[in-house]
Parts: sequence; structure tokens; C-alpha cells
Amino acid sequence: MILERISTPADVKRLTRPELDRLAAEIRELLIRVCAANGGHLAPNLGVVELTIALHRVLDLPNDVVVWDVSHQSYVHKLLTGRADRFHTLRQGGGVSGFAMRSESEYDAFGAGHASTSISAALGMATARDLAGRTDTIVGIIGDGALTGGLAYEAINNAGLLKTNFIVILNDNEMSIAPNVGSIASYLGMLRSKPFFTKGREVLKGMLDHVPLGDTARKALSTAEIAGMRFTLPDHKAPVIFEEMGFRYVGPIDGHDLDTLMDVISNARKIPGPVLLHVKTVKGKGYDIAEGDSRTFHGVGPGVYHPDEGKLEKKPARPTFAQAFADALIAAAERDEHVVGITAAMPDGTGLAKFAKMFPQRYFDVGIAEAHAVCFAAGASTQGLKPVCAIYSTFLQRAYDQVVHDVVVQSLPVVFAIDRAGFVGDDGPTHMGLYDVAYLRTLPGITVMAPRNESEVAPMLDLALSLGAPAAIRYPRGSTSGKHVDPPAPLVLGRAEVLRAGSEVAILALGNTVDAALDAYDLLEADGLRPTVVNARFVVPLDETLLLELGETHRRFITLEEHSLAGGFGSAVVEFVSDRGMDVTVERIGVPNVLVQHAKPEAQRAQFGLSGENIAARIRALAPSPAG
Repeated sequence: MILERISTPADVKRLTRPELDRLAAEIRELLIRVCAANGGHLAPNLGVVELTIALHRVLDLPNDVVVWDVSHQSYVHKLLTGRADRFHTLRQGGGVSGFAMRSESEYDAFGAGHASTSISAALGMATARDLAGRTDTIVGIIGDGALTGGLAYEAINNAGLLKTNFIVILNDNEMSIAPNVGSIASYLGMLRSKPFFTKGREVLKGMLDHVPLGDTARKALSTAEIAGMRFTLPDHKAPVIFEEMGFRYVGPIDGHDLDTLMDVISNARKIPGPVLLHVKTVKGKGYDIAEGDSRTFHGVGPGVYHPDEGKLEKKPARPTFAQAFADALIAAAERDEHVVGITAAMPDGTGLAKFAKMFPQRYFDVGIAEAHAVCFAAGASTQGLKPVCAIYSTFLQRAYDQVVHDVVVQSLPVVFAIDRAGFVGDDGPTHMGLYDVAYLRTLPGITVMAPRNESEVAPMLDLALSLGAPAAIRYPRGSTSGKHVDPPAPLVLGRAEVLRAGSEVAILALGNTVDAALDAYDLLEADGLRPTVVNARFVVPLDETLLLELGETHRRFITLEEHSLAGGFGSAVVEFVSDRGMDVTVERIGVPNVLVQHAKPEAQRAQFGLSGENIAARIRALAPSPAG
């Protein structure tokens, strides 16, 4: 195999031209088989095989630098930079990460997991290179979906001012996860349809470059060129938007034509100032079912498809929290015409795709633009709408200022449906939802809730919509085990639910950790030990009345949360106990001040003591020794 001979990018440079095509085929075969076994972002990586090979062929890595936006499409890069022999461990505990990580390889110049960062990072690197007097090539790769993020335009704007040499490759596959939305998507669609125009411009530029003109004349001709672009395409701005912001635009380029890619990247290195290469790729390229359904194959779980048979396997599963949320939002919208749903390019993951089918006029996908989503919701709420923003915990971090400044300060009735709160498993530290309680519970006037299971999502959403004030509901990825199905008590603002009445020790569990608390109770009951088990339901407001009552009859509280211990639910309980001078010891179980690496969620919970066995063991250790 060609791939077995590749341990560094220098090895790619030694291959013959026919061997490069064989390498591309081998990479696609490996991607398909490993993602079938481990899960992963299959379609995005299939789409950048030739682009990645071209970069490694032309550039001098790691002296030159490639910055991957989001970086879930960096699998091919990993294969060409010494990680092919470990690629079978992709997304497994202790194995190769599904994203770029500086700690994993010197070839991973910048870590990522969120969108729209690559141009900013690459520009910073290029500026540092200039200050050091070096001439290495810096390349930032960004997807067309990530261009909906404002950070990308902040960087483009700054790059036009600095005029430093670096290359931005726009990987245009017409998709983020779902199809792209908005005027930027329409604009790029127009550019794709006008490839002849760019070729004509480049011929003209080549002619002008060989004519001995002064600066004034050259500037005049450049202005005439822009005017000619407008004249040629009066109904569109064509590439003017990038040119006028200071970039030399080249494209669209066939992202699967290896010879053209190598030639264009090589020549782009010689162009002074910032250059934007518009590369058109096909998401899922080379695997028919992934090409035909790149939305499903954007990110797949293990065992979801069979490589040899070329078909998906739909596994029966319990309804997820996201599905429960979607059903609850639809029900709420049926009762109240003012309810609207908002997502930031995640209609499938959040469940809002189902809502969109029922209420297309009340569904808004704003693209990869979480800050805009929140401010948009705030504005809508001032006019009588009841916006529900469905955003993953890790992505809501990107809109923190809008949560504070635009929603909370004005006490606006925006509801945050915070999906993927807690452990998310294989995606690693950039995607863990471990900080939302900490960054929300300090804000005045907000209500923060967490359902213990799927059946509590609807009543919490209904309560949130009734408050007329900011509210957040955090819930995890996937579903609960379904093992503990006690009928839920009616939901009352700020009131917890006692599920098991006991003595001595009270387990105060937040959200899906209630299952672990009940598992512990079942294990302990066999030993004659009966702790009290509480479904906290609310972080803000805490059930202070219940805490005071439990403090009279229990000597220890144990708090459980899939969240950082710093600033989390347990911290809220400790603060209350301290402020009231209660004679109760509080032990907190959650995530200490560490970054949680990729592994299965079950392994992550076990690692941090959030299992019934661990909780039971801790309580047994606290039990008084039998007399005699």
C-alpha cells in the first residue's frame, strides 16, 4: 500500500503522479472502514482528500502551516502526518482525536472544534512570522458554512488592512451539516456559476503584470478592472466582495482535480498579500451513499453503516432528549402562535428539523452564528414573540455576551434549550458541555433547569415559556436508560422532587445523574442503607426550603452533576449551606478542573465517579461501623 510508505509530508513529495491517485483511493477506503467501526465525520473528510494531498505535496510542513477550521475534516491530514498506524483508534479513549490537537502532533498547528476560527488564527500566525522575519507559508482552510460566522469576517477585514502574505482556502461544498442558509450561501452559489469570469480576469492580470506601468497607472487599471467586473455582471457583485476587502480572489477551482490544485496552491504562494482560493468540493466524494446523503454522513456513529453493503442501518433506540424537546416545542407552538424556534445551523442535532416541517414560518436557522441567534431572539422577544434558542452547550459559549447583555440585562423572555449538556463522548474537550451552569447561574433573573429524564422536558419548557423572563433548560446528548421511570411530580418553580426518603445522607442529583443516584440507592438498600435521593430540577432558584429541611435530619449532602465542579450545582449548594451556617458536610461529585478527553460517555462518567457503584461505595464508607 502507498499509505504504508507515508510517515511525513516529505514522503508525499516523493510519490510519482500515478501513486498520488492510488494514495487518494487508499485513503478513502480507510476512512470508510474506520468511520464504520468507530463513528466520525465521514463525508467532510471524503470531500477533502485531493485538497489535503495537494497541500502536503506543495507545502513544506511543519515549517509551513495549515490551520483547519473546525478541524473535523482533518482526518486525511492526520493520515499523512505519521498517524496512519494509529488511525484505527480514532475517537477511542486514548486514541487519535477526531479534531486537530496541538498536543497530538507538531503538524497540528492550531487546535479547533468550533467554526469560523481559522482565518483569525492563520492571520495571527502570519503576523508573528512577519515580525520574526520568516517567509514560510500560512494557509487557513474554512468551509462555506463557517463563513456565516461573524468571526470570519472580522478576520477578513483585518487581513485586508494588514496586507500580510497568507492564503485562505474556501472549501465550498454547499453544506455545513445541513444545507447552508442565507445570502452568503446564495452569493457563493453565484460564484460557482461564473468560473469563466475568474479565468478571464487572471489572463488580464497576467498581461498587466508584464507591462511596465507606474503605480498610478496600475492603480487606475485596477480600478477599471473592478468596474469591468461590475459591468460584466451587473446583477451580481461577483468576486468584488473579497477583492474589495483586500484579497486576491482565485476560483472556483475543482477541489478534486489534483493537478490543478497543486498548480494553483504553488502559484498562490508567490502572490503578495492575502489570497483567497475558492475550491469547490463534493462532500462524501468517492462513496456513493455518502455523496447522496451527506447530511446523514456528516457525522455518523459506530455501526451505523456497512461499508461493503453500502447501506445504513437504522437501530431502534429510546427517544432522546432532543426528540422530547422537539415534540414539546411543537406542542407549545400549537397552543401559542407566538412561540418560534431558532437554531444556529444545527436543525437535525437539536431536533428543530421536525419543528421546521410543522411550522416553517416560525422556524429560523441563522447559520453558524450563535451570537446573532441570541441577539436575534432578544429582538424578536421585544415584539411579543416567545423565542426558543436550541443551541448545544459548547456552542452557546460563543454567545455569552449576548446572553448577558442582550437578554439578561433587559430581562427578556428568551428560552435557551441547551442540548449536549454534560459529557458528549467521542468529540473530546472542545465539545463537552461542562460549563453552562457556571456561566449562567450567576446571572440575575435567569431560571436554570435540568430534567432528570425525557418526560420532564415538556413541563420544563412549558414553565420556561410562562415565566416572561430568561430561562434555560440543560439536557444531555442521547437518552436515559429508561430503568427508573417513577411518575414525575408536578413541576413547581424552584421546587425539587424527593424520589426516595431516607436518613443520614442526602444525594442531591442534577439532571440525568438522578439515574446514578437511584442505582446507588438500589445497591445500598440491600445493605440496609437508605439515603435520601433528590431530583434537584432547578439550579436557579435552588429549593432552599428543602435544603433547610434536609439539613435538620441529614449530616451529609452528596451533590451529583455532569458539569465542572467549579461554579456548578454543587458549588451553589455549598454556598447556600455556608451562607446559612448549616451543620452539614457537602461532598461534590462532578468534573474537577481538567479537560475531559474523548472516550465513551459511560467511561467518562465512571472516570469522575458518576456511577451508582461509586456513589454507593462512598456512602458505605461513611456508614458507622456495627457495634462489637
